[in-house]
Amino acid sequence: MAYNAGVGQSMINDSEHLQLLSIFHYILAGITALVSCFPIIHLVVGLAFICAGTQGGQNAPPPFIGWIFVSIASVLILAGWSLAVCMFMAGRALARRKRYLFCTVVAGFECLMMPLGTVLGVFTIIVLMRPSVKLLFDAARPPDVAAATP
Repeated sequence: MAYNAGVGQSMINDSEHLQLLSIFHYILAGITALVSCFPIIHLVVGLAFICAGTQGGQNAPPPFIGWIFVSIASVLILAGWSLAVCMFMAGRALARRKRYLFCTVVAGFECLMMPLGTVLGVFTIIVLMRPSVKLLFDAARPPDVAAATP
């Protein structure tokens, strides 16, 4: 009987840990989206270089310099916002106990974002690797329709 009480307490702790990880994913997603807006400055500078080059000014930089600025800034903005959306979706999935593999993959990518992402990613992976957490995700999954039909 003491064993069952311990398992129940473990599930409660796992549920609390997943809820906290979900909240921290939302926070880090917001920070990532905000930081990903910084290259907008480079995007504007690149557009200014392109416009200045087409007007034929005396000291204007060549337009290809502007295109380099625009292309690199666009890639950085798009990558940052995409990662922020994925982190937000992972936070939502953690709260609902769905998409186990997606949450694990996003946690791996978060490990590349030092220092906050590394801490969150490592803790997320540690929690997700617990067998009791895997059971929580499996319990939230609807039964397979193909397996239910005779």
